[in-house]
Amino acid sequence: MKQEQTAKLKLNQTFPLTIKRLGINGEGVGYFKKQVVFVPGALPGEEVVVEATKVNPKFAEGKIKKIRKKSEHRIQPPCPIYEQCGGCQLQHLQYSQQLKEKRDIVIQSLERHTKLNLDQINIKETIGMDDPWNYRNKSQFQVGLNDGKVLAGLYGMNSHRLINIDQCAVQHPQTTKATVTVKRILQDLKIPIYNEKTRKGLIRTIVIRVGIQTGELQIVLITTKKELPKKDLIIQEIKKRLPEVKSIIQNINGQKTSLIFGEETVNLEGNDFIQETLGDLSFELSARTFFQLNPEQTVKLYNEVKKAAGLTGKEKVADAYCGVGTIGLWVADQAAEIRGMDIIPESIEDAKKNAARHGIKHAKYVAGKAEVLLPKWVKDGWRPDVIIVDPPRTGLDEQLLKTILKVKPKKVVYVSCNPSTLAKDINVLGSSYKVEMIQPVDMFPQTAHVECISQLILKKGN
Repeated sequence: MKQEQTAKLKLNQTFPLTIKRLGINGEGVGYFKKQVVFVPGALPGEEVVVEATKVNPKFAEGKIKKIRKKSEHRIQPPCPIYEQCGGCQLQHLQYSQQLKEKRDIVIQSLERHTKLNLDQINIKETIGMDDPWNYRNKSQFQVGLNDGKVLAGLYGMNSHRLINIDQCAVQHPQTTKATVTVKRILQDLKIPIYNEKTRKGLIRTIVIRVGIQTGELQIVLITTKKELPKKDLIIQEIKKRLPEVKSIIQNINGQKTSLIFGEETVNLEGNDFIQETLGDLSFELSARTFFQLNPEQTVKLYNEVKKAAGLTGKEKVADAYCGVGTIGLWVADQAAEIRGMDIIPESIEDAKKNAARHGIKHAKYVAGKAEVLLPKWVKDGWRPDVIIVDPPRTGLDEQLLKTILKVKPKKVVYVSCNPSTLAKDINVLGSSYKVEMIQPVDMFPQTAHVECISQLILKKGN
């Protein structure tokens, strides 16, 4: 026992390590005398010399001192601030290999959190992007001052230093151009910039969203107070320098918080929303509407959901966590009826508008929790044949899991953005459902995120 304790790592100790796999955050994972070590930037198959930066009883973290044997898939990241920024984790890994590793991250989660026989599940190859760059349709950059110069960007990894971003390899070029332009306008007009330490100043964040298919642009200025000095001049300059802007919005957030948006939103100029299209559907996106960040991959994701649902035109479909109704509307042409629910009332209002705009009369949207509404509907005689769930990173609510096991739809299509919570939830549903197929989709190239669609079929005798 004593020897076991002395074998553990010490802080700042350097040691050799072979990287076995990628972790869920894109870091390399290896084992030193049976202790798991996480090393950001290290790739599977590499032999590295590591310095321990953090030592816990269960795991250690380290940084690369030297790479003795390089992965054949290691490449030079194209972004000059890749190391400092932390917004991407995998730019140093060839894209084709990123897709393989993401599938492996899904498999690791299933091995860790379920008792499933993975040989019996069709875990497909990850669906990637043809051009895995410049895909993000929205940016939220914090604003700061350095020696009188206005900066806009992200806080560096594990630090409170604002990294100014004038070029971003994963943002759509129109969002970057707009951020840089707005930054210059704020500089030229000497608009007070918020300081996080002193909590003085006005402009906190610049949020830009582009309709990739429509080219329409929305600019949101997040301010600490409602009074905006030189407001008319700011609007005039934005319109002059960025004629493609269709919507200029101010959102007020005076709280000491890491949340971007406050409760109050004011229209400064133009529409409240911009238009975006996905396939044959069009959507109105207001400043606080949730919408997928990568529309090109969203079409692929939703087509896979449609395939997994396998509808014939006769089915009743429940769309839990429906947001603005995107998934339900996508499958509506093959369903007898859609019922969607979400806890955000504004999203439900948008979903109703979206359904009406597309002439979809057999979709009904209600604000509330799925675990409350579903049992009520079943009691009233409406039982879904298929449930589609697209929960946040925390996974399905425990009550909803129990509700699904009670309601027993023939099929559950689970859209997940977090393989760990997906695996835990699948494990619970496994008592009544067989996991038929899992399809990973790469929604965020160059990062460690992986989205999955899982098809669960009710077991015979249930």
